[in-house]
Amino acid sequence: MKIATRSDVAASSLPASTGAVRRRYAVAARSRQNGVVAIEYALVFIFGLLPLLLLTLSGVLIFAAKQSLTLAADNGARAALQYSPSNAARQATACAVASESMQWLLNFSGETPDCADGPIVVSTIACPSNASLMCVQVVTSFDYAAHPFIPGTKAVYEWVLDPITSSAIVQLT
Repeated sequence: MKIATRSDVAASSLPASTGAVRRRYAVAARSRQNGVVAIEYALVFIFGLLPLLLLTLSGVLIFAAKQSLTLAADNGARAALQYSPSNAARQATACAVASESMQWLLNFSGETPDCADGPIVVSTIACPSNASLMCVQVVTSFDYAAHPFIPGTKAVYEWVLDPITSSAIVQLT
């Protein structure tokens, strides 16, 4: 003699089609969810990760531009120190060397250095430490607002970046 358990009673009291209905409902619910994860991932990528990656990339490019401007100003000032026949020749040499060091920025912006006003300015000034001595100052600049590396990032960086500049001063002997 078999004793009926609670599960046997519950199973015998339900119609045979109840399990099939539950299975069909579960399958239908799963089929309505197909592709939702892909859509959610695409939205997170487009609105979350992609802007973060673009801002990071543009920040790296701005850092590289700043480093190129610093190198160009330093190299131009060093060249002005080594070349000494006349003041005009010294300034022209400093400008040429500085423009070689920042050539990729000049190509990107489409500017040409004229060494008096523009991306490279070379001038002879009185030394800040001793006004009786003469110094050569080389100032390099890049206008990010006019030539952003990634379109659309101008609005993000405009309030932070004035034209990016760097300068170097050498004392003439």
